[in-house]
Amino acid sequence: MDPILSLLSDTVPKARSLEELTRPLLTILSEVTGLESAYLTTIDLNAGTQKVVFACNTGDMQIPEGLEVPWGDTLCRRALEEGRLYTSNVAECWGDSDAAAALGIKTYITAPIRSQNGDLLGTVCAASAQSVTRAPNVEPLLRLLSGLISYSLEREILVDQLQKANQELTKLALTDPLTGLPNRRAVLSDISRMFDLAQRENRFVLIGVIDLDGFKQINDTYGHLAGDEFLQGMANQLKQALRSSDVIGRAGGDEFIVIALGPSISSSMPDSEMQHAADLLQTRLTHASSGRFKLSSVDSELDYPGASVGIAAMLPGTLSADDAIRKADHEMYKVKAQRKRNQLT
Repeated sequence: MDPILSLLSDTVPKARSLEELTRPLLTILSEVTGLESAYLTTIDLNAGTQKVVFACNTGDMQIPEGLEVPWGDTLCRRALEEGRLYTSNVAECWGDSDAAAALGIKTYITAPIRSQNGDLLGTVCAASAQSVTRAPNVEPLLRLLSGLISYSLEREILVDQLQKANQELTKLALTDPLTGLPNRRAVLSDISRMFDLAQRENRFVLIGVIDLDGFKQINDTYGHLAGDEFLQGMANQLKQALRSSDVIGRAGGDEFIVIALGPSISSSMPDSEMQHAADLLQTRLTHASSGRFKLSSVDSELDYPGASVGIAAMLPGTLSADDAIRKADHEMYKVKAQRKRNQLT
């Protein structure tokens, strides 16, 4: 074991990541055992899967990195349950393993990798398509390697979980929980991003504000559950009316915001062309906001005449995100006022 300990003392202190630690250890395991493949796996008991993370393949049999198999069919599960770390005749011991048969494994060794509180995190293994005699001191070596890897693997799993949790929290912080659309905070960020993109591509930006006239009456008449259904249906219809590059978000309550890139700006482009683009988007969204909405909670349908939609076209760099929304909001209130006048005549 002395040469091995010497290699370990040179390898372990220099490792800055799980991969930098594991790959040299797998090479050592492969050389000591004489097996064709040595590999590290992780185990997700909740999902019922085992995944090969890193592998050192030196022979014809290849254990591919990224291979994921059902935990219930693995040699590791069988070996751990039986307390058997080594076999040179897999077919005799575990002939019912489809995964082992598919990979052609005949000789197999494994050791569990556990967290500090004893949870099973993964395994360190070696395998061969040939019958290979057990190498001296292989079991102490396996336990040594699994112990060295356990802390690094546990730390990497924890970091990955924290990153995923942070990503989910960030997503939740920027998402309207009812409609699944970006919320106002996200929309403000998207406006700034769209302005930057428009400036790079020499285009103008269209900002729209959509106000659902009569939404309070819908809530009062059908109830808040039906009102939520209406908002969800409206969000879907508006989203379907837009291009994939356009952005729609819920600003709160009964108000939505739309951001879209306009065509390229030419030196001779009159303001009327920008206004024409705004008018076209306004017409499209007004039409999309009208129609029959199914309210399952009250077993009814609602005929909705459409929302008040205001669209403002503007050049990038001329307004802040808040000012852009205020300008579009002003256009929306002009539309709302005109609709009220039309109802009185």
